[in-house]
Amino acid sequence: MNVVSVLAAVVLPPLLLALVALSVWKTARGLLTRQWRQPRWWVFPAVLLVVAGCVTWFIGMFSSGFDVREACGERGFDYDEAHRPEPSQGFPLHYWCNAENDLVPAFVNPSLIAIAVALLGCSAGAAAAAVAGRKKREEQD
Repeated sequence: MNVVSVLAAVVLPPLLLALVALSVWKTARGLLTRQWRQPRWWVFPAVLLVVAGCVTWFIGMFSSGFDVREACGERGFDYDEAHRPEPSQGFPLHYWCNAENDLVPAFVNPSLIAIAVALLGCSAGAAAAAVAGRKKREEQD
């Protein structure tokens, strides 16, 4: 490993953890103090949703390990080559062992959809807060 890789492996996880902790704190504090009326507050829940989406996607993507046939055998499912996963399929996530058994947990795909909808809600909230703030400033002038 070179120095950059080691530095990234040591520094990046605490920075990401600090970003998540800051976002949780700012989101909770903003809800209590009504800072959600400002467009910039909507960044913090969006960060939390992106992190939750990445974690959920990784759980689904790597639920089969590196060998689907082996993972199916470990879980007691028969492997059918006809249901082999598509190599470039990013959504919906499925690693079928056969026509009935999927290695991807059932919560992954609905969670990804819910997170995407919530991110759209964050965008709409930020836009609404920006419009309301602009109208409020125009009324004051």
